[in-house]
Amino acid sequence: MDRLTLGIVAFPILFVMLAFRVPIGLGMLLVGAGGTAYVSGWLPIMSQAKTSAFYLFSSYELSVIPLFLLMGNFASRAGMSGSLFGFVSACLGHRKGGVAMAAVGACAGFGAICGSSLATAATMGKVALPELRRLGYSGSLSTGALAAGGTLGILIPPSVILIIYSILTEQNIAKMFLAAMIPGILAAIGYMLVIAIFARIVPGAGRAAERVPMIERLKLFGSIWHILLIFIVMLGGIYGGIFTPTEGAAVGATGTGLVAASSRNFGWSALIEVIQNTAVTTGMIFLVLLGAEFFNAFIALTRLPFELAEYVAAANFSPMVVVACILVIYVFLGCLMDSMAMILLTIPVFFPMISGMDFGITQEEAAIWFGILTLMVVEIGLITPPVGLNVFIINKMAGDVKIADTFKGVIPFLLSDFVRVGILFAFPSITLFLLRL
Repeated sequence: MDRLTLGIVAFPILFVMLAFRVPIGLGMLLVGAGGTAYVSGWLPIMSQAKTSAFYLFSSYELSVIPLFLLMGNFASRAGMSGSLFGFVSACLGHRKGGVAMAAVGACAGFGAICGSSLATAATMGKVALPELRRLGYSGSLSTGALAAGGTLGILIPPSVILIIYSILTEQNIAKMFLAAMIPGILAAIGYMLVIAIFARIVPGAGRAAERVPMIERLKLFGSIWHILLIFIVMLGGIYGGIFTPTEGAAVGATGTGLVAASSRNFGWSALIEVIQNTAVTTGMIFLVLLGAEFFNAFIALTRLPFELAEYVAAANFSPMVVVACILVIYVFLGCLMDSMAMILLTIPVFFPMISGMDFGITQEEAAIWFGILTLMVVEIGLITPPVGLNVFIINKMAGDVKIADTFKGVIPFLLSDFVRVGILFAFPSITLFLLRL
């Protein structure tokens, strides 16, 4: 079997392993190591095993991941999600569907200090579901809004997936964060519009709560000002050139840690739990990254990415058609696997094609624009059947809502996602506006 065929066959083998519940990191490591050994023998594998783990895990750039995870865990234990939801609900709850809108707005705010979609969905689900149930919101709208709102955790900066994409493609993390701002805001606005329309079309789906007086809103704002301060200092310092993204993550983790420490419910046991959760999640991500290191080295050895890039260039396909086809592939992959696996498996194959095409913008802008589009389509995969991790998390937390009803509830939000992706695909300048500014 020639190398190119071997590279193509590696993907079905890996998918079969995933179907049998082999962890994605272990699966990529085994396929990558086995393929390299088949092509070049075991000596290169032994050499790679000796150096790759140390080289990868000692990378300064990767230290930003555990810091952002630590910040998110501190925020969860400090009750910031409840404070955010309380304030936004007080501002929007008196409108039809307003409490569900507040849940989406709180997801966006919590995503700005969390960076994880699953953590955002789970944390906000605990806070918002009881209130939505008390007000008589339909199970379909409640769970659908929270599942979709949770995806904002990886779109609103900081985002662990964006960091990984930046490292894989050698892009500036701060620029990626900046480019994600407008798409993230558009996503939150789009979800709120969906809720407003849903609540008016379906009678009784989302009734309005009582209006909260302005003085009460100001009191509730007093419980979230520190969240805004952390976000402004962290991102303002990064874009002001005061510190790097890694240093900004450390500032954010320190700030949320101090807020958590000032909470009455935060003691030594909570601190140990935060550290353990951060360590476990970091270990899981780093294992996946190590597996990807072996798998991507093997794919490069087969020359599959370069052959694919040369084929696309020779076929003279339009660059926009190529990107559209890639996004469609991501939609289908999102029905079968999680977001990190998609990024790690496909970017080393697709990115060489993108970097060699002329989109009428600079190569750096094209890489950033493609990264944001990829992130949004990966985000869609979190709420599409049959996997839809966010859907299953929220549905399990709701308990009394059928999974079919939850999937029906996310359909309007998926339509909003596709419209947004279409707009940003057709007009790259929207994504790049802040970056150029």
